[in-house]
Amino acid sequence: MSGLELFAATLGVIAVWLTVKQNPWCWPIGLVMVSLYSWIFFEVKLYSDMLLQVIYAALQLYGWWQWTRAGDTRQGRQVSLLDGRSITVSLAIGAIGSLILGAVMAHWTDAAQPWLDAALTGFSLVAQVWMAQKRVQCWPLWITLDVVFVGLFIYKSMYLTAGLYGLFAVIAVQGWREWRADPVLRT
Repeated sequence: MSGLELFAATLGVIAVWLTVKQNPWCWPIGLVMVSLYSWIFFEVKLYSDMLLQVIYAALQLYGWWQWTRAGDTRQGRQVSLLDGRSITVSLAIGAIGSLILGAVMAHWTDAAQPWLDAALTGFSLVAQVWMAQKRVQCWPLWITLDVVFVGLFIYKSMYLTAGLYGLFAVIAVQGWREWRADPVLRT
């Protein structure tokens, strides 16, 4: 564990907690966290996770814009549900992306866990887009991914990051509860 990993993990907890509370400051804090983790994952040869952090950086900006943009009839994005077709299409895109990235990482890099890392990356992108759009379904997907990430990080002896993702899973349960109870969904 390094001081950089500890700092990034601390920022991660703050960012996810602010997300649960629907506070738009989750996005700039998250941007700093993912920037730091891109370097951390490069050092331990989790290249798909490193690339994921780079993409997360762009999605942090997208999420911040989604949550804060104001217009004549809209004061930022409201919590909403995805329909079944949208869920299926999104998960299919995540699976296809996972397979393509896994093949690239398995054949052209010395990635530590190319297929698992790629699958976590592909589906994390789906969850992140859903979160930026304030879709309730982001939380059960995050819970599932976070649990698998814990195992990967324990395997890589990244115990602090494994603990962070375990905490993310707990916070995601709270996020799922709170977003499902949002008054917007009940109207």
